[in-house]
Amino acid sequence: MAYQAGGQRPAPRPVPETPEAQAYLEDYAGLLEGVSFPSLVVDHCWDVVLTNSAFRSLFREVGPHPTAMPGDNFLRFVLFHPDAPGVLGDHEASWCLPMLAHFARTVEGHGPDHGLHAIRRDIAQDPIMEAAYRHGLPHWIRAVGEDAVEQDGAVRPLLHPDPRRGATECRVVVETSRTLEELGCARVTFVLREARRSATRERRTRRTATVSHLRVVPAAD
Repeated sequence: MAYQAGGQRPAPRPVPETPEAQAYLEDYAGLLEGVSFPSLVVDHCWDVVLTNSAFRSLFREVGPHPTAMPGDNFLRFVLFHPDAPGVLGDHEASWCLPMLAHFARTVEGHGPDHGLHAIRRDIAQDPIMEAAYRHGLPHWIRAVGEDAVEQDGAVRPLLHPDPRRGATECRVVVETSRTLEELGCARVTFVLREARRSATRERRTRRTATVSHLRVVPAAD
């Protein structure tokens, strides 16, 4: 994949409009910090509102990027950050395509939205990503089924920087409270599973992380 998108920095994180909402998020941050699994709160554009220490630890070795840091916008990180395959195992099939499909569904369900349109423009600026969005994605959804678009409940591979975990898996759990829903936000938690100790599996997963283009579309000549 060519990581070319990102001409402008993303807009500032969503800010609660009322003191009550701000106080709720401050308390919710304390709740999030008590969770041992990587967890974050995002809005409908995947702009990150809150993260916990476990989330920051998972992505601690990610290098700088002007628009696609995991703590700023997680969707942009998955799609555009060159270090994403080093943390998100089987990056294309397990992370990139499902989230790209989820994004496409979100775009269809919203009216004019600056944040969504900005991401769409960046996808269009990358020829391979654009080909995947327009042509590869419909083919992939037909092949794997509509359920693959859903984030909640998905089991996805991870390459954790902590050697005690290493190549492992997580179940993605998406949930929201009434107040978070009113703020247009949801909580996403990566429930880590026991590390997979198979050296063959780890080599295969890490080899996948080096792929430089989406396999659902032809490689550029």
